Amino acid sequence: MTGRLSDLAQQVLDAAKRAGADSADTLVMEGTSISIEVRTGALEHAERSEGVDLGLRVLCGAKQACVSISDDSAASIATMAERAVAMAREAPDDPTCGLARPDQLATDWDVAALELYDDRAAPSPADLERLALEAEAAALEVSGVDQVQGASSGYSETSLHLAASNGFSGGYRRGAYSTSCVAISGQGLSMERDYNGEARSHYADLPDPRSIGRIAGERAAARAGSTRPPTGAYPVLFDERIAASLIGHLVGAINGAAIVRGASFLKDALGEQVLPASLSLIENPHRPRVAGSRPFDGEGLPVQERALVKDGILQGWTLDLATGRKLGMESTGNASRGISTPPSPSLGNLALTQGTASREDLIAQMGTGLIITSMIGSTINPNTGDYSRGASGFWVENGEITGPVNECTVAGNLRDMLMNITPANDGRPHLSRVVPSLLVEGLTIAGA
Repeated sequence: MTGRLSDLAQQVLDAAKRAGADSADTLVMEGTSISIEVRTGALEHAERSEGVDLGLRVLCGAKQACVSISDDSAASIATMAERAVAMAREAPDDPTCGLARPDQLATDWDVAALELYDDRAAPSPADLERLALEAEAAALEVSGVDQVQGASSGYSETSLHLAASNGFSGGYRRGAYSTSCVAISGQGLSMERDYNGEARSHYADLPDPRSIGRIAGERAAARAGSTRPPTGAYPVLFDERIAASLIGHLVGAINGAAIVRGASFLKDALGEQVLPASLSLIENPHRPRVAGSRPFDGEGLPVQERALVKDGILQGWTLDLATGRKLGMESTGNASRGISTPPSPSLGNLALTQGTASREDLIAQMGTGLIITSMIGSTINPNTGDYSRGASGFWVENGEITGPVNECTVAGNLRDMLMNITPANDGRPHLSRVVPSLLVEGLTIAGA
């Protein structure tokens, strides 16, 4: 398959050259996905999709344009190239756009070492339906679960090839298996729901569907009888399920695109402390069997392990070629390329330093406060870091969980919050972002 995509990519580049482009790059993707949903023991929805997508970016001087199609015929490729060049000639000048220099390109990578694709035969719809039914049945067996909103299982495989007129050409294939379940406890206005889901690149790594459904059921049952917590300033434990969202705000604040716009509460924090001195945040794009791994970035540059934050100190921005040029810096190999969009900086695999205490230890340590297991909505000022989100979870008194809570808002300032986090030791190693439960002191809770 990758050979076919390589040939298609070359056809696209040749067409761009004939249409008058000074330079160009193309991303060609081909994939298949199957999704099965069940409810009340019967098939609810089945979906299968497959196809090919071709994306082209052309550069005419300091102008660029992107066009995409889902038809790999020679006529469509020629038309796409002609339209892209016509659009680029009308675009405004951008002196920072452009391909990588040949000496910047990745020249050696080992796709096999990343283990992004499982060579086993793809599951049939019947196989996926069985997994979803088992997850649903296990959730319904949990005492306190009144119904299952739905259970699903899916499979996808995607092959991609990136090529450019600067000489880069490379591709790889990745796959994914997933099973999830949403369970509901209570009736009418007292309904509470929770979920569990797992995804892996290799089928053998996917947890048993019954365990997935059972955990979803247990979580929903534990939420029965939720009330609003008291209002005040309390410590808050971000459960491991949602703790990555907190670190995600730091990641967004050091993205080169935000720094270029000046829309970041960390825009002046390079070389300053942004996390406790005991913590580091490491990017590693080479972890086997992990969704965020890749052999090269969206502009054909090599990817490498690097510290975003080391011993609490912010080490650098997340850059692609264009944002790097705007800031007078080199790309960090973090370009992400879409079919119909130009490259932009983004991060994949991340790991925050794990703590020595367990989640239970932190609950005991917090005394009285809130454990957040889910969040809704978001009011976050990217310039100041002011933070406010709806939350639900469990209330803690004297280091013991006393019951579920909902309909509350948690507020603070991200700069202060990040400097006052204590990590647990429960980060799940198979995730792309390995972030443990995080205890944050002194947040404002608006509840009853």
